[in-house]
Amino acid sequence: MDRLNINSQIEHLQSKYVGTGHADTVKYEWATNQYRDSLASFVGHNSMLSYISVAQNECKARVKLNLLEKMLQPCGPPPEKEDT
Repeated sequence: MDRLNINSQIEHLQSKYVGTGHADTVKYEWATNQYRDSLASFVGHNSMLSYISVAQNECKARVKLNLLEKMLQPCGPPPEKEDT
């Protein structure tokens, strides 16, 4: 009974939150989700954004723009899918 409850909770989390992954998640998707989560955290936390802007000697607006642009394809273009 507990196992069925745990599996239904996991399925609910996976349907609600994209980044939690599932059994069919490939390495590229997982890495992309991790990278985007990190970038969103950097943009969302003002102190981290300030730290990065000082380290790069850029204004905060430029750093924010660069981080948001990286979110489009953070790990490069997706790999080609093989037909099986």
